Amino acid sequence: MAIKLYRPLTPGRRHASVISSKDLTKVKPAKRLTMARKRISGRNNSGKITVRHRGGGAKRRLRLIDWRGDKFDIVARGKTLEYDPNRQANIALLHYLDGDKRYIVAPIGLRVGDEIISSRQRVEIKAGNRMPLDQLPEGVVICSVELEPGKGSLLARSAGAWVQLMNIEGKYAQLRLPSGEVRLVPRQSLAMVGQISNPDARHVRLGKAGRMRHYGVRPSVRGKAMNPVDHPHGGGEGHNPIGLKHPKTPWGKPALGVKTRRQNRSSNKFIIQRRKKQR
Repeated sequence: MAIKLYRPLTPGRRHASVISSKDLTKVKPAKRLTMARKRISGRNNSGKITVRHRGGGAKRRLRLIDWRGDKFDIVARGKTLEYDPNRQANIALLHYLDGDKRYIVAPIGLRVGDEIISSRQRVEIKAGNRMPLDQLPEGVVICSVELEPGKGSLLARSAGAWVQLMNIEGKYAQLRLPSGEVRLVPRQSLAMVGQISNPDARHVRLGKAGRMRHYGVRPSVRGKAMNPVDHPHGGGEGHNPIGLKHPKTPWGKPALGVKTRRQNRSSNKFIIQRRKKQR
């Protein structure tokens, strides 16, 4: 989907852009496949803020997405291709031959009226079809991948995300992730053929602070602009550097570029090659 620009009639419109919605179906979401979205504004069960800069935002309902894809060997037809306010990727409403209806995250190439199927056996290699990794050819681009069979998709679910199947060895399949990491996943795990829709979402420019507030993100203050009592970077007169060997969080822990993954995580043994270093 293309990025749409507007005439710069206002300062907010001058640098703003949006994703074109001409390919989407203009319908209301299926009422039975939505639920209320509770606003917690970054607070835990005791009311304490554990995630800063959250709050407000436009009111929206959650779409119930079928991450398992466990309705096997029943053909489904794409009824609509819809916008989802809770994610950057588009979603598709599927009508199964037995009358069931489910939402899925739409891959690139899925159109209204297309037929797709989920099966434990090999089916046609086309966008939207779902099958185990050991039934897919090597080198194919896939998305919405399970880390454990039957647990639902956890890998490559965001807009434009994809994973490449490298090969099958023993009980596991080797997958190359967008970050460059090569990881082992059980060969019985299900995956969808194709790439998640709306890859241009990363190029959208909001243009003004108000659009970020609609997403429920509140303003943040630089640590350098605070007092020493409020932040390790605070204090000083005028524009000064942070004055520390390494940047720190407001609570004194190392920040910006520090490894945060736990050392003894149980899934470390499934990582063959670490992701590429960000520059």
